[in-house]
Amino acid sequence: MDLAINPFSSGTRLRDMIRAIRACKTAAEERAVVRREGAAIRAAISEGDQDYRHRNMAKLMFIHMLGYPTHFGQMECLKLLAAAGFPEKRIGYLGLMLLLDERQEVLMLVTNSLKQDLNHSNQFIVGLALCALGNICSAEMARDLAPEVERLLQNRDPNTKKKAALCSIRIVRKVPDLAENFMSAAASLLKEKHHGVLISAVQLCTELCKASTEALEYLRKHCLEGLVRILRDVSNSSYAPEYDIAGITDPFLHIRVLKLMRILGQGDADCSEYINDILAQVSTKTESNKNAGNAILYECVETIMGIEATSGLRVLAINILGRFLSNRDNNIRYVALNMLMKAIAVDTQAVQRHRATILECVKDADVSIRKRALELVYLLVNDTNVKPLAKELVDYLEVSDQDFKEDLTAKICSIVEKFSQDKLWYLDQMFRVLSLAGNYVKDDVWHALIVLMSNASELQGYSVRSLYKALLACGEQESLVRVSVWCIGEYGEMLVNNISMLDMEEPITVTESDAVDAVEVSLKRYSADVTTRAMCLVSLLKLSSRFPPTSERIKEIVAQNKGNTVLELQQRSIEFSSIIQRHQSIKSSLLERMPVLDEANYLVKRAASTQATVSSVKSAPAVTPGGQPKLPNGVAKPPAAPLADLLDLSSDDTPVTTSAPTTAPNDFLQDLLGISLTDSSPAGGAPSTSTDILMDLLSIGSTPVQNGPPTSNFIPPGIAETKSVAVTPQVVDLLDGLSSSTSLPDENAAYPTITAFQSATLRITFSFKKQPGKPQETTINATFTNLATTTFTDFIFQAAVPKFIQLRLDPASSSTLPASGNGSVTQGLCVTNNQHGQKPLAMRIRMSYKVNGEDRLEQGQISNFPAGL
Repeated sequence: MDLAINPFSSGTRLRDMIRAIRACKTAAEERAVVRREGAAIRAAISEGDQDYRHRNMAKLMFIHMLGYPTHFGQMECLKLLAAAGFPEKRIGYLGLMLLLDERQEVLMLVTNSLKQDLNHSNQFIVGLALCALGNICSAEMARDLAPEVERLLQNRDPNTKKKAALCSIRIVRKVPDLAENFMSAAASLLKEKHHGVLISAVQLCTELCKASTEALEYLRKHCLEGLVRILRDVSNSSYAPEYDIAGITDPFLHIRVLKLMRILGQGDADCSEYINDILAQVSTKTESNKNAGNAILYECVETIMGIEATSGLRVLAINILGRFLSNRDNNIRYVALNMLMKAIAVDTQAVQRHRATILECVKDADVSIRKRALELVYLLVNDTNVKPLAKELVDYLEVSDQDFKEDLTAKICSIVEKFSQDKLWYLDQMFRVLSLAGNYVKDDVWHALIVLMSNASELQGYSVRSLYKALLACGEQESLVRVSVWCIGEYGEMLVNNISMLDMEEPITVTESDAVDAVEVSLKRYSADVTTRAMCLVSLLKLSSRFPPTSERIKEIVAQNKGNTVLELQQRSIEFSSIIQRHQSIKSSLLERMPVLDEANYLVKRAASTQATVSSVKSAPAVTPGGQPKLPNGVAKPPAAPLADLLDLSSDDTPVTTSAPTTAPNDFLQDLLGISLTDSSPAGGAPSTSTDILMDLLSIGSTPVQNGPPTSNFIPPGIAETKSVAVTPQVVDLLDGLSSSTSLPDENAAYPTITAFQSATLRITFSFKKQPGKPQETTINATFTNLATTTFTDFIFQAAVPKFIQLRLDPASSSTLPASGNGSVTQGLCVTNNQHGQKPLAMRIRMSYKVNGEDRLEQGQISNFPAGL
């Protein structure tokens, strides 16, 4: 650079400051240097020193990058912008972009300088202004300077065009209403030859499509031909050193064009048909031995899957992903697995062809690839391939890493439960999983296994023999031990006498003493696990009835726990010893086999329990009976604040937002007995915790079961009826049988319609209706009316209630609220007050909607509910 215009040629003060700061050995020394330099700069500013103003700004920018405050130099930036020379303007604009942002009020003073520089005859000064505007442009500046930027899009200089296009992107993001001003200019830029202009124009077109549906339709008509031409020219072009990367001409332009094609072709069959040929050409001609080529191929696949492509083109895309899975690069394999998970919803059969390769990825050394491949295999499973896939996964379970066993076990159990049609195959797979990874099997899985064995009378003998052999071989697996000792206790005589032998089985010799030995070993091995030891004691008690000769030995084993420090085990030991010694007359009838468990009822309760767990983790305004968040208007879920913030209630009134009735999760004893162990509480408190599996089945000498809220039947997904039906609560009592709770008082009154919420733009009214005989339940019909002069779109209503209230939101009649009250939207709510007559209804509400594309949010609290709800 010529010394005459070099601002640093006359001295090295900036270099000296940088050198001094880098030479500091402590933070205190650095702060001292910065304070000294800051004081010198302040003095120069107050004296109005013009000769070194640019140098002082350069030093301030360095100090700013170190994290020290530099707000005192902001006005100096504006003075440099007003200078005539390019060097001063360059420093001024750089300082403007670093030291200020769009929220600074000082920025209002810059608009005039920017306007002058955008009209400057020097293209370099115009470029500086465009760079600054593209970085710090606010909505007000965008509206003021948009005409100048639009004019510069037709400038002769390609660099100015490129910067103007990038600046236009910022303007469209800040003010989407200005999108229509740039549509024709953006389309004309696609005819340029300069790659920098082309890639900026493609980015501008992409932003216009996101900002305006009108722009999207315009670009579909006027840009598609130009995009196909660009992609064909770039793909077929000869070697160009200025754009070449790994033998591929300008992969960045390739990818930007493909992304824009995906936006234009999405949901439009004509556009998709027009670009099918060029996509097939790029997919087949691009080499995959370089990373740049893989990037283009991946974007091609994304585009093919995103548009209305032909089936042949989709198969080609999935085959490309199959080649990616064989790549040695972990990143490429990972993105291929991600893309295949999306593609499986489009063409499952094509993905199935690569099943063997995907299974190999489950065994990969990289944990992220293993997990993603396992999720994909889970999606690939169907009724025809479940057996070979399950076998592969179970075989791998034996050699898999300990860290991966939990995920793999959960998926295998889910696959076996979901797709098993043959009970024998189901039992074989579950027994093998319990033997290989029983410590990772969740409780609800082995609970379901016990329920199935209870129902499969023809397989009970096979089950107890298989589990006995597995227990001897793999006694360290906790869930296996629990299922085995339960089975031995229930079906011990089948084990000893080889009852119900299958054709494929070979008889085994097991004595009564051997069966007792197996349970005794398990009892001693799991001395720290209360649940397993309790199940062992119950099993031994039942074996004392099945095998009378071993009764004395079992009594001694059980008596060893009379002094146990765990009260549960001590109580069981004392009670069981008493039964064995003093109650011989009733022991056989008392210890009969458990009745066949209601499998359908258990599965329904298990689904309800799973739903309650899911809904407690996810914050959502309403949950459907299937456990998935239910959005009222069928639109994408917006990012919302936690419902605790929406409620703003005390911890005693924490909100619940599920529509399904709350049930005690993992209530295994309740499932086994097939009855309800809860009763309506006088205080109407929150649901009780899970009944412990260790609860004594006989309840001799134990405290009575505490009362909880009434349980409700759960209607699983797929059944048309969605309302919860109240079930008469029952309490277990050995002497008096099942006593029903008192009936609820009848209440059938008319309630007035209320205005639940009203602002300057929105009014909400509630009307109420009750079903005869169900005073706790209230059906609310909400009516939303738009009081503003502008239509509301993407309207979403959310509500939250305290924990003693259950809430279900039905879908709204529409997501668009007409302006000026010309029509309304209705939505149904079903509210169940579990403390009816004691606590009134309370509700916090939030409404989100869009006005001319801008998000709006209103919220409030409803406290004027009629009495008696």
